[in-house]
Amino acid sequence: MKNFNGYYRLELLKRLLTVLVVGFFTATALNLFLIPAHVMSAGMSGVAQILIYVTQKYIGIKLNTGFVFLLLNIPIFVLGLLHLGKEAMEWSFANVISITLFTMFIPQKIIINNILMNALVGGVLIGVCVGFSLKLGFTTGGMDIISCVLSKTSGKTVGKYMFVLNAVIVMLTGLFFSWESALYTIICIYCMSYVIDMIHTNHQKITVFITTSKLEYVKEKIVETTYRGMTIIPSVGGYSGAESNIIMIVITRYELYDLRQAIIDSDPEAFVNVIPTHSVFGKFASGEEPYTAQDRKLYTPKVKKLF
Repeated sequence: MKNFNGYYRLELLKRLLTVLVVGFFTATALNLFLIPAHVMSAGMSGVAQILIYVTQKYIGIKLNTGFVFLLLNIPIFVLGLLHLGKEAMEWSFANVISITLFTMFIPQKIIINNILMNALVGGVLIGVCVGFSLKLGFTTGGMDIISCVLSKTSGKTVGKYMFVLNAVIVMLTGLFFSWESALYTIICIYCMSYVIDMIHTNHQKITVFITTSKLEYVKEKIVETTYRGMTIIPSVGGYSGAESNIIMIVITRYELYDLRQAIIDSDPEAFVNVIPTHSVFGKFASGEEPYTAQDRKLYTPKVKKLF
């Protein structure tokens, strides 16, 4: 039990540090690289940049990027709370607050005159921030949350929605700034996406093999945590000869953190192998499936709690 308490304290510390680092480096990317070069970021920070430009040009009001970013995210977080859960949204909102505060305090100034370098550096920095946030089970707000909600309700991939939403940002950049800025925005978004994939996982769907001697506990926790079906494969240890089971489950990359926590809670000694999945044929749940709330009560294994 002490080891578990220590693990969760470490996870809390990692999340707090991530929130601070994400706030600092996202604000740095925006105020020192992207905004001075008129290169838009992906997601809601890009929308905030465009709104600030429009209000300043046509209304004469200059707004702070962090403040606009926060205002845009408030209704999105309400939507996320309804569809994606409380814990992930709490940490995602903490990320947004951190980004807002750092963006207010870090001054906007040009440190590199080369627009291409600004796009590359800004994209990489934001990609690192989003990647590590996703790795710990939360987001930087905005488009990530909208895409996840749309994916859950429609069954289409998060990546498709992210592509469409960012394409709109590129088009608006071309209309309000210049088509040269739009092209550099594409480079920035590409760099950001590439870095996110390197840090988190570069496949939309992944297959997880869990070797465990506590099958019922792990099954119960997975059913409580995810909406995915699973396949049970009996196994025997090649060296020890001990009997165990392998749980095979296909999930999206956005569910990996929650699944990992479920496994650690139910069997910290389980062996887990995560492999990329190129494609899935047949029924793959969109998020609301395959279980309704009533189905969960029926199918959740009735076992004693591990702790």
